[in-house]
Amino acid sequence: MNNTNNSREVRKPDLIYQLDDRPPIGEAFFAALQHLMAIVVSIMTPALIVCTALGASVKDTAYVVSMSLLVSGIATFIQVRRLGPVGSGLLSIQGTSFAFIGVLIAVGKNQISAGNSISGALALLFGLCFVGSFIEMICSRFIKPLRLLITPLVSGVVVTLIGTTLIGTAIQSAAGGNDVIKAFNSGQIGAEVIQTNLLLAIAVIVVIMALNISRNKWLRMSSIFVGLVVGYLYSVFTGQIDFSRVNDLDFLAIPVPFKYGFDFSFSAFFGIAILYLVTLVETIGDITATSMVSGEPIEGDKYLERISGGVLGDGFNSMLAAIFNTFPNTTFSQNNGIIQLTGVASRYVGYFVAGILVILGISPVLAGLAAIMPAPVLGGATLLMFGTVASSGIRIIASQHLDRRGLLVLAISLGVGLAVSFEPTIVKALPLWLQGMISSGIIAGGITAIVVNWLLPGDPEKYLKDEPEEVSPELINFDE
Repeated sequence: MNNTNNSREVRKPDLIYQLDDRPPIGEAFFAALQHLMAIVVSIMTPALIVCTALGASVKDTAYVVSMSLLVSGIATFIQVRRLGPVGSGLLSIQGTSFAFIGVLIAVGKNQISAGNSISGALALLFGLCFVGSFIEMICSRFIKPLRLLITPLVSGVVVTLIGTTLIGTAIQSAAGGNDVIKAFNSGQIGAEVIQTNLLLAIAVIVVIMALNISRNKWLRMSSIFVGLVVGYLYSVFTGQIDFSRVNDLDFLAIPVPFKYGFDFSFSAFFGIAILYLVTLVETIGDITATSMVSGEPIEGDKYLERISGGVLGDGFNSMLAAIFNTFPNTTFSQNNGIIQLTGVASRYVGYFVAGILVILGISPVLAGLAAIMPAPVLGGATLLMFGTVASSGIRIIASQHLDRRGLLVLAISLGVGLAVSFEPTIVKALPLWLQGMISSGIIAGGITAIVVNWLLPGDPEKYLKDEPEEVSPELINFDE
């Protein structure tokens, strides 16, 4: 018997425009701007962090950031439009995922320390992300059984580790970056340089926090964007930004498939594969929340079709991202809050979002200006972002019933993950094939959580129940 007739729909009487409505162009464009304000910084930030950590040039950094915007626009169109089985058909906005940052930095730095160039390191990262995207595409056909492997507890552990292990990168940027810290440790610069940088980072954090607790919904939504702009403008007025560094940027960012080449490593691939599985779980939660706030079914055949298509779209869009020289894409949950605030669930708005992102992506000016952002400004914002990511993981863990078995899974996986993060030199003592597999705390802790959760006696069958898990439409995910 077809389950569609039994599907429970959550109709929102306060929605001004339903999913298939077509708002007037002016209203649709204004709603699209609200979505863009909430996501544009998040889309650019992963590329900025990874490229800066690897020591990429301004030109290469600007190009990768441009491709992040461009691909996010194309990916949003695919997700919203639903091309055949690909896409959810909802107002699901896509952007660059924060989940992969730590692993990508670890793998890239290993390549550079082994004597490879920046281009060679990027070739490997994009190659790994390209192959990994097929994992999510294949898994989209087997959504239900996979919940045995990636349970909410496992997801919570991985999300927590993503936040906690990236805080080190954020505080390093807040102090001025790796070169500034090295210069301070060697006595080449004084403590006042570090102190000045930290004060700027703290100022950015204070601005973001002040706006975030405001009763004005527009100020809350744009808090990170405004915080970065304030820090950036202060840096301009104090002469900390050298605009001559963007003089040699191209007029247009032309998408070139595998511009930096293509490389692959089996030992480094395992960690990427784990993160694609975790991203799959995140996407299921995001699409469920989007369905809820859009007044669409959250169970039954139609719902499962949207979930399957959305996860397939996630994987396909991540493949496009790798081809065009940027990092994996995922759905953004913060846009669900904007649907609620504006009362506009029409996917027609998604076409405007996609179009504006594409226009921003082919113009390197925005990406170039972002690429020369002072490290303390970015560090202040990302310190808050990664703390939020860790808090999200803790909230996922807290939502589970933690018996002795659950506490063991949590203790062992967090212990291993944080141990590798705090003392990464230990990994170098392991066999070479194993070093790549656990090159970061996220990978080590994630693998441990999956294995221990599977081996310890318990009742994993509960994750195969037909009832959808309760998902809050305000759930914070990796990318806020």
